[in-house]
Amino acid sequence: MWMICKKEWLQFFNSLTGYIALIIFLLLNGLFLFVFPDTSLLNFGYASLNNFFEIAPMLLLFLVPTVTMRSFADEYKQGTFELLKTLPLKPSEIVWGKFFGAAIIVITALLPTIVYAVSMQQLSSIGGIDIGGTLGSYIGLALISTVFVSVGICSSSFTNNTVLAFIVGAFVCFILYSGFETISKLPVFKSGWDYYIEMLGLNFHYKNVSRGVIDTRDVIYFIGVIFLFLFITQRNLLKK
Repeated sequence: MWMICKKEWLQFFNSLTGYIALIIFLLLNGLFLFVFPDTSLLNFGYASLNNFFEIAPMLLLFLVPTVTMRSFADEYKQGTFELLKTLPLKPSEIVWGKFFGAAIIVITALLPTIVYAVSMQQLSSIGGIDIGGTLGSYIGLALISTVFVSVGICSSSFTNNTVLAFIVGAFVCFILYSGFETISKLPVFKSGWDYYIEMLGLNFHYKNVSRGVIDTRDVIYFIGVIFLFLFITQRNLLKK
């Protein structure tokens, strides 16, 4: 499994696309948080990273499918999937190897953003940032990133077209993140169903974790979604 994980890591960073994707992700974060006046953290008058934790998931919607779109699509396209099947590995080990490889890449992309937290803490003259809320939000970002990774890998397992894998992965991630919340606001669901529909979405549980209180139900939700999409991926590989 770890051999597959290492292969994913090397494959991503051996291409210029990988570096470009990470640079664009960090550059856009920097522009939104310190340059654009409507979202700049410097214009709030107090130390807060709320804007970052609201913007980051939307940017991850594009970064993560970029990381995962080649996971299986390239294997099919280049004919290396047949070679992959000859390795002494179970389909589940191949899927989890690719999952951990892509997840490590995405978490690595998030690590430089800790500079934002350190900067706001240093710039604050009174109080500083909410340490508990910040740690909870980073845990939420890590969990939501791994869910996006599982969705992206699942999408890649259905096609040999990397562009299609990217589009489908980004679309499904968007639906999971904000689609249920949007649907819950429709007037037809105002009778009480709105809360339960919103609970199906990632954003609901992400907001809970971001408050700094790690609820077991939220963690189980994220893990459950990850296992669901990786299970679908594994079943798809068995059919092939």
